[in-house]
Amino acid sequence: MEINEVQKWIKSYYGQRGWTDYGPFIRVGFLMEETGEVARAVRSYEIGRDRPDESTPPPEQLKQDLIEEIGDVLGNIALLADLYGITLEEAFTAHKEKLVKRFNS
Repeated sequence: MEINEVQKWIKSYYGQRGWTDYGPFIRVGFLMEETGEVARAVRSYEIGRDRPDESTPPPEQLKQDLIEEIGDVLGNIALLADLYGITLEEAFTAHKEKLVKRFNS
């Protein structure tokens, strides 16, 4: 699936549930929450949680958890961009151009 198709699907799917009704400040809050969940998933994957009250999931589950949390972050980024009429393709293109210009590469 192309990146702009993903963005359209996210808007449609989230919209059916009323999740696109939130403004940018609430959306950024959700983004920060999901970013924290990515951090937790990375820590669990890399060094574990070292909690006697939790069992350690197998590596495949830890990776799946990380994949899902990264997806949640991307979903929130897509919705935030959409609030401002920005496509993910535009954002990635601008990011690439900025880096190429900055580092002359």
